[in-house]
Amino acid sequence: MVIYLPAQSLDERPVLDELTPREIVRELDKYVIGQPDAKRAVAIALRNRLRRQKLPPEMADDVMPKNILMIGPTGVGKTELARRLAKLANSPFMKVEASKFTEVGYVGRDVESMIRDLVDISIDMVREEKLDEVGDRAEAAAEDRLLDLLLPPAPDNAEENAKSREKLRERLRAGKLDERMVDIEVKDRGGPMIEFAASGNMEEMGANFKEMLPTLFGPRSKKRSMRVADALDYLVSEEEQKLVDMDQVTRIALERVETGGIIFLDEIDKIAGREGGNGPDVSREGVQRDILPIVEGTTVNTRYGFVKTDHILFIAAGAFHVSKPSDLIPELQGRFPIRVELKSLTEDDFVRILSEPKNALAKQYVALMDTEGLKLTLTPDALREVAKFAAQVNESAENIGARRLHTIMEKLLEEISFEGPDMVKKNVKVDAAYVRKQLADIVKDQDLSRYIL
Repeated sequence: MVIYLPAQSLDERPVLDELTPREIVRELDKYVIGQPDAKRAVAIALRNRLRRQKLPPEMADDVMPKNILMIGPTGVGKTELARRLAKLANSPFMKVEASKFTEVGYVGRDVESMIRDLVDISIDMVREEKLDEVGDRAEAAAEDRLLDLLLPPAPDNAEENAKSREKLRERLRAGKLDERMVDIEVKDRGGPMIEFAASGNMEEMGANFKEMLPTLFGPRSKKRSMRVADALDYLVSEEEQKLVDMDQVTRIALERVETGGIIFLDEIDKIAGREGGNGPDVSREGVQRDILPIVEGTTVNTRYGFVKTDHILFIAAGAFHVSKPSDLIPELQGRFPIRVELKSLTEDDFVRILSEPKNALAKQYVALMDTEGLKLTLTPDALREVAKFAAQVNESAENIGARRLHTIMEKLLEEISFEGPDMVKKNVKVDAAYVRKQLADIVKDQDLSRYIL
């Protein structure tokens, strides 16, 4: 049974193995308002993943993830649900738009690139966790190397050397040597030719060149003069790289992708057929057929090794305004057995979104203004009025869900944000009357509200 929890978050994040589906939903409620059906579906999918890991290996291989298709308008929380679920599970997560892919034979991104990108994300996650584990040892080793440069040991005087070294160490830790200059050996990074190779469409070729060239020609280094503070940071980074076993990082990262990876496949309705047509056109159906083996389970060759996609959880999402889920090819429909419909957000939902979540929009603006020494107070009736305006504009213009709150809050606080640093009065109260004064004229003018809000 493998539970992936980074060391630095153990105190903050609940132990995943102890969370029931109900408790997973409760964790998601801290960040996403409403959509109980979608939360239940993703909570069950996550819990089933944990259940599968407890099964005997021969049975676990046959238990496939139940992929989810989320149907709902933009701005109702589809992406946020998937992202928060991945954070809760500390799973490698990637969001990708299905409309970015092209059929095999056309210029553009191939579908296997989503797996390669997910592996890169997983490698970075595991590397960061390993760097945290070796951080203290790396700092101690870097400190010793820097002291050797600042105070080369004198021959035949070990006791005096030790005393001088400890005094210098104290001054170094106190920051008293930060501005002193020191010469250190730094590794020379590759030139622009390597970057050019990696910037083309042939992603894998570019990546392989970057890894191959230092091996062919050997790492080059040169002396550089820098501040002690900068030199310490550089040496810590160098020591960390020495202490981290990249072979182990790669093994763990690949296993994590195969057993815990989550891919959020957005805009899947864009590659479905249109109503009134004769089904999907060739290129759209071609993209669906290219995606199918990845979702069904196949083996993808990445620069870190082969990756099986059988147990990666795929969460697809789309508004399906014009097309409908049945316009997808039957084989792809069958790979998304769980369907959940997300509801449009109401005025009450907007009020809760503004105030309840840990990262609530109102809390963000209060914190931003606090950096200017400005105490901003948003009254409950002001939040209700903002929610009312958001619901009203969504009805009369395009319904963009909770994203409308961002545009309205920016317009509402535009004057305060601009004048904030120069304001003499540092306590600002925003109530319902202020909201109406700032927004009423814009909302009345339908043409203007479409343009501004």
